[in-house]
Amino acid sequence: MLMNKTRTETDWNRVLAYREGDRISYELGDGPYDPNDPDAARAWFAQADLIRRGKRGPQKAPTKKLVSLRLSPEVVDHFKSTGRGWQTRIDSALLESIKRKAS
Repeated sequence: MLMNKTRTETDWNRVLAYREGDRISYELGDGPYDPNDPDAARAWFAQADLIRRGKRGPQKAPTKKLVSLRLSPEVVDHFKSTGRGWQTRIDSALLESIKRKAS
């Protein structure tokens, strides 16, 4: 089994020992509902506010334009190495350059 290197609190021995139909051990305070109670699970999911990851919701007022742009590998590597939000940081660097030239 492949496992990434992200720290987790998951008890993998317990997960791997589970067999279809087994009761899931549950104590009050373990979670928002007893996973062995289908009615409780259904009620919890019915009121849950599900988040769609990877999809952006509608913007109140679009503030940016989508463009296709070719950048040197060094520029892309530099900004990507700084982590998530690298495209926003490129935008900020370009805006800063414009402001410097204007003054």
